[in-house]
Amino acid sequence: MHTENDDSNRAEKQGIFLKMDDVGRSGGAKYDCLLFDLDDTLYPLSSGLNLACRKNIEEFMLHHLQIEESEVPRMCLELYREYGTTMAGLKALGYEFDNDEFHSHVHGRLPYDSLKHDLVLRNLLLSMPQRKIIFTNADKAHAAQVLNRLGLEDCFEGIICFETLNPHHLEPVDCRTSDDQMVLIERTPEGKANSPILCKPSVEAIEAAIRIANVDPEKTVRLDA
Repeated sequence: MHTENDDSNRAEKQGIFLKMDDVGRSGGAKYDCLLFDLDDTLYPLSSGLNLACRKNIEEFMLHHLQIEESEVPRMCLELYREYGTTMAGLKALGYEFDNDEFHSHVHGRLPYDSLKHDLVLRNLLLSMPQRKIIFTNADKAHAAQVLNRLGLEDCFEGIICFETLNPHHLEPVDCRTSDDQMVLIERTPEGKANSPILCKPSVEAIEAAIRIANVDPEKTVRLDA
């Protein structure tokens, strides 16, 4: 049965398809690498993950950080707009909490069942000759879960994620691709920005991603929602 939600899904998918098709038609020689955002880019906003994620963040702020309930929605939105993620904003304000605990609370209860294998998107990705890398502010577990649910885990060379930009360890980890398997791309904290959390859309995060992926920025395209 056709619904308005079907039209919404189709329109959202068409948007990312048009962007990708434009890249493909512009010539493989012009662009060598495509950096894909994850959430609300590879799947539609109507999936409900975005709304559930915001709800979980607000619950974490209320119950774990004891922020006044009436202030939580406003803070959540304002920190997201100012710092790129609410988590980065909370850290900048001096709130102390474990990063893994935050991600577990926020992403651990998302309705991933709403994501289905997307064969059309998969075939489009596989038809594009450029290097393709996920560049997301989310943690690696969430990124892996989303790609698995969409059936896209083998469509990307690697993932640049929260752990990549905010490593726990000082030693560099050589984690390049082998046998066409997707891997987590990691880096050393050298050159890390002053902000407690490095994330998009900061210039530092984008420069770090370009450096980590070892690509020419003049021949790289970012695909974001």
